[in-house]
Amino acid sequence: MTEVRVCDVSDVEPGSARRVDVDGYRLCVVRIGDDWYAINDECSHADYSLSEGDVWEDEREIECPKHGSTFSLETGEPLTLPATQPVPIYKVRIDGDDVFVSLEQP
Repeated sequence: MTEVRVCDVSDVEPGSARRVDVDGYRLCVVRIGDDWYAINDECSHADYSLSEGDVWEDEREIECPKHGSTFSLETGEPLTLPATQPVPIYKVRIDGDDVFVSLEQP
């Protein structure tokens, strides 16, 4: 398994997202309470950063700020148009103050 440290826990406020570029991957790391998600940061509809969009905490979704498509943080599936293709998701592990992401897709 290829696991990399992407940031500190304190780098991502609860209810927000942060873009992290690591080992050729463009990731969107999201924190909702004590739950963490990592999703590809590129919207599947257009090359736009998902980390700049709104996090919908109750729904566990992130909205692309360009055209409004929402994606499940748990599956990567698009939940609203215009996006029709999923984006990759990645497993997140917290170890103390460090946030690690497995670059292998589940």
